[in-house]
Amino acid sequence: MEEFVAHTRAFDSSVQTLEQHLLEVSGLAESFAEKLGAGDAGKLIGLLHDFGKYSQSFQCYIKSAQGYINSDKDDYVEFASLKGKIDHSTAGAQLIWTELNKLNCGPVGALCAQILALCVASHHSGLIDCLDSDGANNFNKRMKKDSAKTHLEECLEKSDLSIIEQAKSLLTKELIQKICAQLQLLTRNHQHGQEVSYKIQCFYLGFWTRYLFSCLIDADRISSADFENPGNKAFRREQHIDWSVPIERAESFFMGLPIKYEIDVIRRDISGRCKEKSVDPQGIYSLSVPTGGGKTYASLRYALHHAKHHQLDRILYVIPYTSIIEQNAEQIRKVLERDEDAENWVFEHHSNLEPEKQTWHSKLVSESWDSPIILTTMVQFLEILFSGGTRSVRRLHQLANTVIIFDEIQTLPISCTHIFCNALNFLTTYTNTTAVLCTATQPLLNKLREPKKGQLFLPQKNELIGSVDDVAELFKKLKRVEVINRIKQGGWTANEIASLAISELNNAGSCLIIVNTKAWAQKIYEMCALNIDSESLFHLSTSQCPAHRKKILDGIRLKLDKQEPVLCISTQLIEAGVDVDFGSVIRCLAGLDSIAQAAGRCNRHGKRSKGTVHIVNPEKENVESLPDILVGRDKADKVLREENIQDILSPETMTQYFQYYFFDRSDEMVYRLSKKQIGKDDNLLNLLSDNENNIGKNQLFFKKLLKHSFMTAGKAFKAIDAPTEAVIVPYGEGKEIIIQLCAVAKEFNPGQYYRLLKRAHKYSVNLFPNIREKLVDAQAIYEIQEGEGIYFLDERHYSDAFGVSVEPVNQLAFMGY
Repeated sequence: MEEFVAHTRAFDSSVQTLEQHLLEVSGLAESFAEKLGAGDAGKLIGLLHDFGKYSQSFQCYIKSAQGYINSDKDDYVEFASLKGKIDHSTAGAQLIWTELNKLNCGPVGALCAQILALCVASHHSGLIDCLDSDGANNFNKRMKKDSAKTHLEECLEKSDLSIIEQAKSLLTKELIQKICAQLQLLTRNHQHGQEVSYKIQCFYLGFWTRYLFSCLIDADRISSADFENPGNKAFRREQHIDWSVPIERAESFFMGLPIKYEIDVIRRDISGRCKEKSVDPQGIYSLSVPTGGGKTYASLRYALHHAKHHQLDRILYVIPYTSIIEQNAEQIRKVLERDEDAENWVFEHHSNLEPEKQTWHSKLVSESWDSPIILTTMVQFLEILFSGGTRSVRRLHQLANTVIIFDEIQTLPISCTHIFCNALNFLTTYTNTTAVLCTATQPLLNKLREPKKGQLFLPQKNELIGSVDDVAELFKKLKRVEVINRIKQGGWTANEIASLAISELNNAGSCLIIVNTKAWAQKIYEMCALNIDSESLFHLSTSQCPAHRKKILDGIRLKLDKQEPVLCISTQLIEAGVDVDFGSVIRCLAGLDSIAQAAGRCNRHGKRSKGTVHIVNPEKENVESLPDILVGRDKADKVLREENIQDILSPETMTQYFQYYFFDRSDEMVYRLSKKQIGKDDNLLNLLSDNENNIGKNQLFFKKLLKHSFMTAGKAFKAIDAPTEAVIVPYGEGKEIIIQLCAVAKEFNPGQYYRLLKRAHKYSVNLFPNIREKLVDAQAIYEIQEGEGIYFLDERHYSDAFGVSVEPVNQLAFMGY
């Protein structure tokens, strides 16, 4: 009997049979999809995803490639030219589409068939368009593809009997009824007391499809990776998490925190309120606490108790910047982890060193997110929800049965507002997930100008601190600074800001200057360097790698603790959650949310009777290419000029600010797309919902089917307007890591490669395209190995003072290639 090959293993030439692979993926996809109440759907698409590999064309290709068919045989093929060109994903999709439509279950049956077929047809490319950007019926075209090219009839004749029998047992009216029951929940007109528009219902149907697709992709990747590296299985988490262990450790830690200042009493009260609310039903909650109020520990306490009470699988922290992931992870590890633990409780997922295009190497070392507590960035989270391809979407199903803590939610990109709200409503309504929005400046995501496009289901009673009055009282208690508006006509020169900083340094003992651009940071630093001791002067920006910034911050904290003079000039990276305590802060004019964050770095622990925050407006500041800063600055200026403003940092003032900010930018919240991006003017929300600008002549065909342009949307989506790309820098240990990565990449060792990449996160810098282009032109960037997508920087372009530099700053001492 012919043996059908799915994969072969490199190190020992073992074979994973097609039957083994299909059954394994089927079982995994079933278990993942069961979290959505769609186990049988997952089982079916897993069973048929590689059904086309039963064709002679594919078997001759893979057996020729692996040497099972010698070149002198008649069925030998020149395999190199055939890689990726033999269609093995359409056959299973056509089988599902054809057989389920034979059951005559009407439009609902056709919708169910389309969703399942779409997942199978897309499992190598990422979800395909149902309607493409030209309005063509892409889905129908794929389903009608010539059987001679998809090999469907041939595969039906040759396939293993066990696969056909299981497929027949699943391709039934009962399957359609089960899926239909789930889809009917998505298309209700009202949820949580709010109207759900047709556009949002369509979005939910597409997102349900994406979730199911995630189950298939992760199952397929796990089966393939575990066959290639059998040792992987030992690290897969199979047992339900016993949350009582970290809870016991956390409670012991929290009860042992010393009470030195009045603020420590308030922090303990906030933490206690969060614990009390942890037994409440699942949903979306807010945690509105002023900076310095202990949100990290309070949210951790809530999440641990909530996860235990509702028997959830994991806790996910979504953090605005990679620069503070390690700091927060270190804080949580200090509470929860012990040396004797068999496994780590905390896992950091940095996105900056994961190649855009997956190679076999990167597939093998990527994580499945099965750790109990995960910390990642907002960029990575949004890519899981909306990006194209298969790299990020595989983790989507892991967001089910989860507590998601959004740290500094006000940093959500404005363009993603509606699609984020719709996706989070879906997760918290249908996947047993709870979300907590943490910030001192809540951005009114439940009060948007156009709710029919999507806004959060966030009842007022879901504030963990209590009522509106409770929040207002808390802000009064935690007021530790005076904010002085020093905006003046014509603006401040760099020399004037430097002079003010030196004066504040002499008066308060320490001063932090926060600017909007790296250029101003460097300019003011150089001015200050002319007048004060270099040992007291520090500079921070994202041009420095995390290890470099950590060393600088450690030095700053040490001097602050010793009450030695410190003057630090930083970009806004220091605002979000960085634990530093200065006597005075100077903030260049920006959004009120940024000013509030800056104030949180001043008199943070209430050691002084009052700290001072100065707001200044730099002259000729070039922020035209930074729309979030530009609009935030202008709206803050508008609020600061109003006569009725009593307290710049109060919740009432912040609400006024966000009303101005969101009102003027409401048309941006749909994620607008241009002709240059997709061939016409449209928006991502449309492409991922009812596609109202695209349906045209296909109105009748798609009346009850998905209309989504998944692939067009996925290719166009970027979580930030100017996407960055990481480069490993030769700072400190980074030099040795680069050398080892270059060596390991040539003779691939998955375990060692992963460990080196994980270490490399601390020594990487995210470069904007214009900076990267200049460094490429200067021949200062090299690839670890051709095709891997991992790069490193020439040592001559890394400065001890400022980090990555377009101009050479050091003599050549090291080259790692």
